[in-house]
Amino acid sequence: MKTILHLSVSLLLFSGCNQQQADKSAGNLAVQVQELKEKYRPGFGEYMIGIQLHHSKLWYAGINNNWKLADYEIGEIKESFESIKDVETDRPESKTVGIIEPAIASLTAAIVQKDEKEFRKSYDLLTAACNNCHTTNHYEFNVIITPTAPPVNNQDFTAKP
Repeated sequence: MKTILHLSVSLLLFSGCNQQQADKSAGNLAVQVQELKEKYRPGFGEYMIGIQLHHSKLWYAGINNNWKLADYEIGEIKESFESIKDVETDRPESKTVGIIEPAIASLTAAIVQKDEKEFRKSYDLLTAACNNCHTTNHYEFNVIITPTAPPVNNQDFTAKP
């Protein structure tokens, strides 16, 4: 009986030590994950390059009436701006990205309506809003335009049935 009691107490102590070790390891892992997030997060410029690529692809999707692709691209732009607001909180530029929101809303509506004429107008509004944001943040030298050539040559922008 004493052997069973000693064995039970030993198991209890051992499992308690293992739980403390597991808790400590989980805490260290959480710290390591946070450090990696901070170390490997994209910079503001990387977000802007991604937005610029989606801006260009959005143009070719819209003028080819590929509304599914246009919807995808405007969604990627929205997601990028949300990430900027969430991640780049220490950058003053992050506080002005709201300049873009009315143009994005207008473009989204044109895409939902599958209206190419309205899409073109709204795209011009978005491009102007990008440039207004750049000017507001003293990046007026970074001028965005409507693309004149597809951003990639390995994508078909025409709509598929």
